[in-house]
Amino acid sequence: MQKVIGVKSPQTKKVHFYVCFDELKIGTPVIVETEFGEAFGHVCTAPREIDSQDENKILRVATERDIKQNNELSALAQKAMQVTKEKIKKLGLDMKVVSSEYTFDGSKVIIEFSADERVDFRELLKELASALKVRIELRQVGQRDEVKVKGGIGPCGQICCCTRFLNDFEHVTVKMAKNQGLSLSPTKISGLCGRLMCCLGYENPVYEEILKRMPKINSEVNTPKGRGTVTYNDILRERVSVKVKNGEDNFTIYDFALEELEQKTKSENKIERPKAEKPQKEDLRPSERVEKSPAGEKKRENVGQKNRHHFKKKEGKNNGISNNKQVH
Repeated sequence: MQKVIGVKSPQTKKVHFYVCFDELKIGTPVIVETEFGEAFGHVCTAPREIDSQDENKILRVATERDIKQNNELSALAQKAMQVTKEKIKKLGLDMKVVSSEYTFDGSKVIIEFSADERVDFRELLKELASALKVRIELRQVGQRDEVKVKGGIGPCGQICCCTRFLNDFEHVTVKMAKNQGLSLSPTKISGLCGRLMCCLGYENPVYEEILKRMPKINSEVNTPKGRGTVTYNDILRERVSVKVKNGEDNFTIYDFALEELEQKTKSENKIERPKAEKPQKEDLRPSERVEKSPAGEKKRENVGQKNRHHFKKKEGKNNGISNNKQVH
């Protein structure tokens, strides 16, 4: 387990976690160690312990000299972004600049751009290298990353979640909107990036758990008022509207709590049903038994003949005894 602290880059708004051995307050400017060298950022999370093998760590709290150097690099990054936009327009490339950031030592500039398709930017790279006189790295990012950097106000009236606190984008599907009973109109469930809103996934596990217990629409259920058909499910209140038939053409819609229907179902399951009597086996005589074998019929005939022979023999014996008694 390691104690880490989240640090946000002022240019890209991305949060990365670094190993920290000191207690630092949120908002403190720090210098961190990255794969590209030193970088400037601000602490944005409280310390936490996670199972991580990350070796990047917070080097020191930023001094006044570090803050001044970061301000100068930020101005150079804005200039590099403007130059990049001019070169893109000159070359007629279908791409849009999202952000630019210098490494803390000023030896490299990282420029992020968005595009609908893959772009051949080799000529652009040559133009920028001659204009900026530093090493250049071009990175293509998605539409969500673009909104994360630029920010904006979402349909809810709040600053976009990706800009405020989201670090990784989770997979969001239309099924999540269906589970919550939301309109499937793209304009109502899409964010500023044009993709499905990230907030659709926040409450989805709760809705899925409740929907497992709720009956489906148009299914028949047993209620305290009798058997009826489900017409509506209020997921948040956990209530079910059921249409119950009162007469031949009369129906009444009742509103039941989900617990009432569950208790009704449990009580019906507890009723013991009479066990069906097992059919009694017929007591067949030896002469009427048939074995399941190719010679089954012959066996039955032999058994019958044997029994008839036995009865005749026994009858003759009795006749002989009675005749002897008559002679004496």
